[in-house]
Amino acid sequence: MRPGATRIRNRIVLVSAAMLIAMLATHALAASAPVWSLVPVPAVVKPAATGTVEIANGADVVVRGAGDAAMATVVDTFMRRVADVRGLTLHKGASSAAQAAVTFDVRPDAAVVGEEGYAIAVGEHGIVVTARTARAAFYGSVTVWQLMTQPGWKRGAAAQVPYGTIEDHPRFAWRALLLDSSRHYQSADEIKRLIDGMSLDKLNVLVWHITDDQGWRLPVPKYPDLSTKGACREAVGNDSEVSGAHDKPYCKVYTAAEIRDIVRYAAERYVDIVPEIDLPGHSQAAIAAYPWLGVTGKRPPVWTDWGVSPWLLNPNAKTLRFVDDVMDEVMRLFPSRYVSFGGDEADKQQWNASAETNAQMKALKLANMDALQGWFMQQVATYLTDHGRIPVGWDDEVAAGVALPREQVVMSWHGDHDERVALAALRQGHDVVMTPQESLYFDHLQSSHPDEWAGPPPEVTLRQAYDTQLVPPGTSAEQAKHIIGVQAGLWAEQMLTFAHIEHATFPRVAALAELGWSPASTHDWNGFAVRLPAQMVRYRALGIGVADSAFAPTFDVSRATNGDLRVVLANQVHGGGIRYTTDGTEPGPRSATYTRPLSLPAGTTVRAATFAPDGSLLAATRSTSLDEATLWSRDSAALQTCSGEPPSRLQGARPSHGASPVYAVEIGNACWMWPKADVQGATHVTVTAEKLPWRYGDEARGAAVRDSKGADDAMEIHANRCDGPRLATLSLGHAMPASGQVHLETTFSTPIAADAHALCVFATGDPREGQWALGKISFSK
Repeated sequence: MRPGATRIRNRIVLVSAAMLIAMLATHALAASAPVWSLVPVPAVVKPAATGTVEIANGADVVVRGAGDAAMATVVDTFMRRVADVRGLTLHKGASSAAQAAVTFDVRPDAAVVGEEGYAIAVGEHGIVVTARTARAAFYGSVTVWQLMTQPGWKRGAAAQVPYGTIEDHPRFAWRALLLDSSRHYQSADEIKRLIDGMSLDKLNVLVWHITDDQGWRLPVPKYPDLSTKGACREAVGNDSEVSGAHDKPYCKVYTAAEIRDIVRYAAERYVDIVPEIDLPGHSQAAIAAYPWLGVTGKRPPVWTDWGVSPWLLNPNAKTLRFVDDVMDEVMRLFPSRYVSFGGDEADKQQWNASAETNAQMKALKLANMDALQGWFMQQVATYLTDHGRIPVGWDDEVAAGVALPREQVVMSWHGDHDERVALAALRQGHDVVMTPQESLYFDHLQSSHPDEWAGPPPEVTLRQAYDTQLVPPGTSAEQAKHIIGVQAGLWAEQMLTFAHIEHATFPRVAALAELGWSPASTHDWNGFAVRLPAQMVRYRALGIGVADSAFAPTFDVSRATNGDLRVVLANQVHGGGIRYTTDGTEPGPRSATYTRPLSLPAGTTVRAATFAPDGSLLAATRSTSLDEATLWSRDSAALQTCSGEPPSRLQGARPSHGASPVYAVEIGNACWMWPKADVQGATHVTVTAEKLPWRYGDEARGAAVRDSKGADDAMEIHANRCDGPRLATLSLGHAMPASGQVHLETTFSTPIAADAHALCVFATGDPREGQWALGKISFSK
């Protein structure tokens, strides 16, 4: 050993199993915790009864067997991660060293499962990772890093790793995130940060959605207008916060050098970048650049709305030459065997109205426009396969009853009816990636908390993600072999910033990781909930802006019979140690533990936070004041929509100070219900609201238009039903979309009567001219 280096000390620690459990036990998350908190849980974990390996500053890491450049990168990445998080500087030792803290033994004949499988032995010879490939050794290094960051670890202190063995390999070959960089752009450095995070959960595919109606982000030298006209849209709504001004277009495009650098960076972390060029729909930006690509001959703007645009590519020979040229550039920049060409949400109204397209359909003897899309996609698929690539696309045409190109990998996002569309694709003989929107679209809301970030409904909670059904009922054993993986989507319509991307991804990505990597036999929500806190600590140590929605305390305040106020605390996971204070101090891991509803006097402020058994913070402090104002006020997140449909959460304009407001509202129907409203005797009401730009495309067909009965829009409040007695009308004036919040108030001519047991609040006017969103409604005497 070099001077000053700390030797490995293999100590036999006489700790009984009961004592180990006591150290790791948690009364909140589960009755007991595993000896190792690892995510995703390995296939086989066998902790020993006694013994630990200590890894301290200066310890050696060696490679035996394959000592190539790939392994050098694996070791460098591992040591850098240990230094960044644990504060320990490890050193590369000679492969001939008799003993090292961590040894990577990489041999083609290693006794492990497959090219991604590895084994770990922790014992008197230190930690030994055995693998056949550098890829597998990388996954083993991630697990070793997790072994060194078990609950209670301290930066700079030596890591104590209990003896034991691990045998591990992935369940699926495709473990993916999809990142949408068209609706909102992420920088090359931000994408690298996402790749870092996903690689530490052993994900290995990033589907990069780089073109869509709202922007073409891929440089294609043969078609320069794609990077100028096609990459720029008007800065509507919050886009101006990114572009810099409402009159400054939202223009973003990646350079070829940036793309190559991202691909290289990902490859070093064993993440395959699969590009997605969406065809023939989601192509309005391309048609804006080159109008001859469409069927109307007109030039549309790059779309500023979200949803499904009717602008489809013309399925003729000239367009197919364009697509071939684009795919040539895609294949030059992306070495992946896979290329996604979309095929989803192709609204065929323009095709149906085109005499040329109808004539083409008839000349090809096709039954309908869905069949014409199938023909078009087959031409593209053949071009890709002729060039050694595997086409990947969505399941929409399967749902429409049309056969997809036989060689296509199907990403199945229609998860309704027990994954019937995925089952149909499997029965057609396709390889299938499961990505149901109902539980794995991570842009969706994580909770209904009043501080939840913007996103579409329905909620995709951590538990829903974890319990995703991956094998459709009715799938045969042979068909199940064609389920090649699982994927979560990060669609960026409402995610302006990378901070939002991180919030949406973490920690739900840990649930995705277990779906993709861990054996089905290990699937156990309770076990996952026990292991997750350690992963939350790791995320935060890496600087990841992890969401705490699953652990965040919520408050249900009502009147108690003795005149006090009753407070019920809860969270999504129904666990974690919720600690609270009532004396104005911040709650900490030693504060009172919530075990039953509280009865407290008016005037009290309750603060609550959630902690892991080791005292680490799982959810930041939330608070509520116990007074009449709380009982007589509701944030829009605490109200119901009038239709009963789950609301979206839409982000308002950024104020001069503080965070942007976020509103719970049903798109196209600005109407809210407050059931069981206990506001009898109120004489005054205050409302905050904001008029948001209409950006919801095809949602316009279902918009609810309410007669304003005057020149201005108004907010109306009715008793019991929306057609019940009108209690108040508050004029909304001539507010313009994206101009910020308005504050309204009025005094009732008579107090609210005792027979008003519910309230309906709605905005008049046409939401397509600006979507009104309610912030908060407050009553007083």
